Amino acid sequence: QIRMEESGGGSVQAGGSLKLSCVGSGRAFDHDAMAWFRQAPGKQREFVAALNWSGRIPFYADSAKGRFTISRDNLKNTVWLQMDNLTPEDTAVYYCAADPDYCAGRGCQYEAEYDYWGQGTQVTVSS
Repeated sequence: QIRMEESGGGSVQAGGSLKLSCVGSGRAFDHDAMAWFRQAPGKQREFVAALNWSGRIPFYADSAKGRFTISRDNLKNTVWLQMDNLTPEDTAVYYCAADPDYCAGRGCQYEAEYDYWGQGTQVTVSS
């Protein structure tokens, strides 16, 4: 069974940090692009950050640039999202996703590209 499992969510005050983790199992993800999306209450799911298979080409939504860092370890089938200087606008359920087809840079921002999804982890930022 192919699974992706997020962890690391929680509640923090504005200006704080969280590091989300996502571990894949059931297949190798080392040739997949990996990404984080989020969905705030009452809003559509939106792209946050993506990283190509080698880990050398990240791409961020404007809202994440300069505050969030995506990274991965292919040997561990793991992708992380380091989130710093959080604001209440970052409150959402965060999902990791994997795209088995090649993408890099801005080509990785489209939700429809991703075949595998986790169940999400809640991030709540209070002011």
